[in-house]
Amino acid sequence: MTASAPWGFYGRQQELAQLSAILSRQRWFFVQVAGRRRIGKTSLIQQALKQVGRNLTLYIQIPDSDPAGVLAACNDYLQTFGLDKRVNSLGGLAQLLGELMTQGYVVALDEFQYFNRKPLFDFCSLLQAEVDRLSARSADVRGGLIVLGSLHAEMSALLEDRAAPLFNRTTDVLELGHLDIAAIIELLEVHADADPERLLFLWNLFEGVPKFYRDAYEQGVLAADRTSLLKALFFSSSSPLRGEADNWFLRELRGRYDMLLQYVARHPGCDNASIVAAISSLSPQEGKQAGGYLKILTERYRMIERRLPIFASPKARSGRYYICDNFLRSWLMALQRPVSAIHFRPEEQLVAQADQLLADAEGAALEELAGRIYEETSRKGLGDFPLSERIKGYWDRAGVEIDLVAVSEATRRIRFGTCKRNPAKLISSLAALRSGAAAFLLHHGEFADWQIEYCAIAPQIMPEHQARLQEAKIIVQPLSALLASLKTLAGKQYRS
Repeated sequence: MTASAPWGFYGRQQELAQLSAILSRQRWFFVQVAGRRRIGKTSLIQQALKQVGRNLTLYIQIPDSDPAGVLAACNDYLQTFGLDKRVNSLGGLAQLLGELMTQGYVVALDEFQYFNRKPLFDFCSLLQAEVDRLSARSADVRGGLIVLGSLHAEMSALLEDRAAPLFNRTTDVLELGHLDIAAIIELLEVHADADPERLLFLWNLFEGVPKFYRDAYEQGVLAADRTSLLKALFFSSSSPLRGEADNWFLRELRGRYDMLLQYVARHPGCDNASIVAAISSLSPQEGKQAGGYLKILTERYRMIERRLPIFASPKARSGRYYICDNFLRSWLMALQRPVSAIHFRPEEQLVAQADQLLADAEGAALEELAGRIYEETSRKGLGDFPLSERIKGYWDRAGVEIDLVAVSEATRRIRFGTCKRNPAKLISSLAALRSGAAAFLLHHGEFADWQIEYCAIAPQIMPEHQARLQEAKIIVQPLSALLASLKTLAGKQYRS
């Protein structure tokens, strides 16, 4: 750890190379950059501009407002960037952006999805005229347009819908996901430490959202204990993440799906019937709409994931539902209620309550983290298990569940794993692991002549537990062992 090290740019090397290449073409471009809020879209653009030396830039963050509010914000940004132009209509804004891009400016419009709002939608047609004009003489235009958005469905409606004015106009599309685990390890090694317990705590809370790690760094608590971090980021009057989920995720939904989201967050793996029953018990009218709400939250907003039993038909009715985003899940199940009660209960009690709820969720988070580590090490050619498929959430009608099912066609091995946050529970979980694997293999005879392996995963595994697991012919995999190759890779990236 380097305590005084300034915050750097972590991960995203492939996306950075792609965007830098686009900016270096010296010809017209129209790039869409999509990804959830705080995922690092703006930082990526800033890093790419710096890397290629593009100095003529204009960045505008579009507010969720009416045309007058948007124009006022745009004029403020024009002044900030030293441009003496001002606009008084959406048409004038589109025309000015076209002029600037003709002069070689890189224009970035953030929160572009707000132009899908009815009062602002005409801007898309006005912008289309400018885009078509510049595209027609693309070889002579040195500037370009980058649009950033954090709501997938609304960005798709603006740029991918055949009826949309800007359909088929983009030259390039970048979709940013979470930072990979190697990048998280890299930033932790620089600013804190990549202790397995710390990694699990932070990953369960933030997953791979770089801005949240930076918030912890700027508050001076990235290397602190759990309680200090939670206090600084959520419970003090100046906490940067105190209103993040409510102000972004839930504001976008305008209160329509709160009950359903909270139930799924607190009951991960629930099925459709239990969701409808729970919502109906509180509000019969809302219960009637629960199925439609699930569809919208799954397909439009991508806040909920529907997982099917392995090898089930996509139309199977036995799906289970989970909150996709770690931060949203952690907020709804562990943080929202304690934070809202800060003026009525002792802070220490509320922080302890939130911490315990987060710890309870870390068992399931460990399963997902271990699976992601398997995927990432295999994808990067590291580790000893070349993964061809990771089977998620296997269960059958009898309720059989297996924490990890990893398949390696290259070596004809299949590995079944048990994941426990508390390593003392690994030994007692072996019987269920073996019986679950036997049920799986009974259903899927194609693996009958493969090598069958069993592994046990926990953040830390004490020597006495390791010895007992090894006696039982179990591969012992504390997170430190699973992460070893990624830590080596992260160290190389940092030194370079």
